[in-house]
Amino acid sequence: MRVCGRLVLPRKQRSLDLTQVSEWDEGKVQRKDDYLAAEEPLEIRIGKHPLSVTMRTPGDDLELAAGFLLTEGLVQRREQIATLEHDPGDRENPGALRGNVVRVELAPDAMPDFDKMRRHFFAASSCGICGKASIDFVRARVMHPPNSDFRLDPEVLVKLPDELRASQAVFGRTGGLHAAALFDARGKLLVLREDIGRHNAVDKVIGWAILENRMPLKDVVMLVSGRGGFEIIQKAIVAGLPVVASVSAPSSLAVQLAREMNLTLIGFLRGRRFVVYAGDDRLAKSG
Repeated sequence: MRVCGRLVLPRKQRSLDLTQVSEWDEGKVQRKDDYLAAEEPLEIRIGKHPLSVTMRTPGDDLELAAGFLLTEGLVQRREQIATLEHDPGDRENPGALRGNVVRVELAPDAMPDFDKMRRHFFAASSCGICGKASIDFVRARVMHPPNSDFRLDPEVLVKLPDELRASQAVFGRTGGLHAAALFDARGKLLVLREDIGRHNAVDKVIGWAILENRMPLKDVVMLVSGRGGFEIIQKAIVAGLPVVASVSAPSSLAVQLAREMNLTLIGFLRGRRFVVYAGDDRLAKSG
């Protein structure tokens, strides 16, 4: 059930491309089909105003746009998104931008002053904060410390990577996508999204939570398949997440922000081993 607004679903989008390659194996060469993770630009517009262009894997674009609006500080709640839909494209040029533009209409209290906006957002798939005026601009965003009462059993935590990998449908065929997933305190998978950009995958799962009216995510764990960078941590804090785990290393700035905001940050979550960089008080064995 939707609280407000309108969601218009697009045509089925393709997250995989098939291509011909030459494979060299022990001196033998053979031609074969190979799957690639699709990558296309997505433009997010507020009304007629271009806001952001991001390179992403097509699919779950409305969630990506909703998550971006929240984590970039343009909206604070679901009700501020009045309309969220794919732009049909240029009718005189069929196929132009078709499926690659999301148009958003915001409630009056959320409309930005475009005349005073110092910049538009541009995010490349490899770097979520490319184009921002400075890291200080990101850090200046209003963020509140996450739920200090949330507790997670380490025995639950170590099972999450296997659940993540088992649910990565596109990664299993391409090996080329990042994933982000949300789990409850018992380890139940709530949602998983894949994208060629790790910050896009995070925006997609947060966007899912917004559109499902599950914000803030105060009793939820987020697991990301790559490293835990600074922007992923700030997005998690904006969404209210108390715990973020990654299978790789966090950055120094991510650790600093997690400690400042009392977010539990876990890295190198592999097998039955992990490293806690911040907020170890939330990890407690049950019983």
